[in-house]
Amino acid sequence: MRLLHTMLRVGDLQRSIDFYTQVLGMQLLRTSENPEYKYSLAFVGYEGGDPGQAEIELTYNWGTDRYELGTAYGHIALGVPDAYAACEKIKAAGGNVTREAGPVAGGTTVIAFVTDPDGYKIELIQRTEDGSGTGLR
Repeated sequence: MRLLHTMLRVGDLQRSIDFYTQVLGMQLLRTSENPEYKYSLAFVGYEGGDPGQAEIELTYNWGTDRYELGTAYGHIALGVPDAYAACEKIKAAGGNVTREAGPVAGGTTVIAFVTDPDGYKIELIQRTEDGSGTGLR
């Protein structure tokens, strides 16, 4: 088994596609429309849709422009080679950095947090090319 995707309900599909592609540098992998059930989907991710990479499914239910995020949702985590540089790039692209890059409380792993246009949290975890650089928190 492997993780395929995480689904997020969004209030404006194009706004969310723009955020994930222009601010976080993902690629729009595919879209679909379902007029009968009044929803649209967009899948975004890295590595050109490499089957080994998990994706994010953005779901727009027609006519719904806002959702309560609830208290059970935590965040999506993205590995980045330099969390400090990633924060600067995200801010320059108009993204919202809610926790600047720095070591996690009580540890050495460098993390940061950003939020997408719907308020979903995204953690940036600084990692080396081989995937190391993250410890237990």
